[in-house]
Amino acid sequence: MKRLFSFFSSLIVVSGTFVWLSCERPTSPPNPNKPPRTKLANVPKDNDTVFALVTLNWTAGDDDGFIAGYQYRYFTYHLQPGTMNTWVLFDSTRWTDTAAASVTIAFNSTDPLNRQRFFVRAVDNDGDPDPAPAEKFLYTTRTAPPITKIVTPVRNEVLLVVDHVTDWWSGVPLLFNGADLTKGGKVVDLAWSVDGGPWNWGSDTAVFIPPGKFKQPLNGTHYIKATSRNNTNLVDPIGDSVSVRLTIPPFDRKVLIIDETDEFNNPFITYNISDSTTDQFYAEVFPGSDSWDFKEKGMPPRDVLGHYRLLVWHADDQPSARPHKISDPNNITVFTDYLKVGGKFLMSGWRILKSFAYYNNFPFTFPRGTFVYDYLHIYTVDETQIIGDCLGGQGKGGIFSDFRVDSTKLAFFPNDGKLGQVNLITKMAGFTDILYSYVNRDDSPFVTYRGRAIALRYFGTAFDAVVLGFPMYFVKKDDAKRMANEILQNLRVN
Repeated sequence: MKRLFSFFSSLIVVSGTFVWLSCERPTSPPNPNKPPRTKLANVPKDNDTVFALVTLNWTAGDDDGFIAGYQYRYFTYHLQPGTMNTWVLFDSTRWTDTAAASVTIAFNSTDPLNRQRFFVRAVDNDGDPDPAPAEKFLYTTRTAPPITKIVTPVRNEVLLVVDHVTDWWSGVPLLFNGADLTKGGKVVDLAWSVDGGPWNWGSDTAVFIPPGKFKQPLNGTHYIKATSRNNTNLVDPIGDSVSVRLTIPPFDRKVLIIDETDEFNNPFITYNISDSTTDQFYAEVFPGSDSWDFKEKGMPPRDVLGHYRLLVWHADDQPSARPHKISDPNNITVFTDYLKVGGKFLMSGWRILKSFAYYNNFPFTFPRGTFVYDYLHIYTVDETQIIGDCLGGQGKGGIFSDFRVDSTKLAFFPNDGKLGQVNLITKMAGFTDILYSYVNRDDSPFVTYRGRAIALRYFGTAFDAVVLGFPMYFVKKDDAKRMANEILQNLRVN
């Protein structure tokens, strides 16, 4: 009986313990979330007058969690007209989320003085914002949109184009810029559009507009617009615009002779050779060609050049005080535009290559980026003495015939029937071929000239060029006719 009583007593104790352990213990309610606190840095100071592009910094803390992010907004006030201290709300923003502890704002500042009220509040990990956002008042000075200017092309300019991008032609060149005259202002973006199309934003002030950006047909008048944006996010509301006429060159004519020869420059004064004489010479050497008097008309316009498969530029006078005009950068710009779209070129003249480095000592090495280096693939050039020595040229066997100098046109000192100041091409790049080499008397003291290249042909992917380092006019006429015909055949112009 005692054992049975002891068993029941133990069972009661265990059961009571189990019941006590299985009951929930009452707890206190959780502490309410404490919102975060936000503080703005003291730069700029409250009520400072500053430029409209302002950087604001802040810090925040949370006693029972962590900062998950921030929100900011601002209000802009302008002075009521006719008052000195009555500010009227002009603009406001919604709360903007950010993870950063700073922001740079381009405040609206169209008035001479603008009042800005900025708020920022931290948001904690429970999603609660600071109920008392940090606040700062600032005053900003007037800002104005930038001014945009198209430098090139100029209004109503004619441009030679092709319907696809090539090794030499990357598109219509556009050079433009933006200026911000506001103190502290700066242009940060520029954009262009064509024919009412979308804006193309970027930082470059020199771009090439590919032909596919223009409305079809490509031939005809098109419109280019440009604008810019400054560091206060203001965009030039007007911008700049030009109309241009794009022309795909038809190359429907054969040869244009561009006559730059100055018959009144030495040695023509000595030999009394008239303009009509040289014109007749080239008309016979290149039968069926058209002529353009550079002295009278200047550089031919691009739409004229685009009709001709070959340009022949001659400058057969002997420059003694200034270089030939072909080397003028303005003329080179027009001329190279013609080459980039598939033209062909023959250049002949007295000291013609010297003109591209007229004030430099020879021998001279042309640097990369110059017309002679880039377009003619000629690197180093020398020049013979002023004393006449050249009797003619030895042509490349089987393709170009030899030629003789016309001694009757060079009868007097210092030429004595021979050519002086001939340009020697002493170093050239690839894709070139020597057409003629220097010939002088067997007993000439200038043995180093003998066999040197005096004419070169460049085989290009877009254009071809031939350079004669001597004046073609002083070649015997029959030899000059043969020379011209062989060059035309080699350039596939016939």
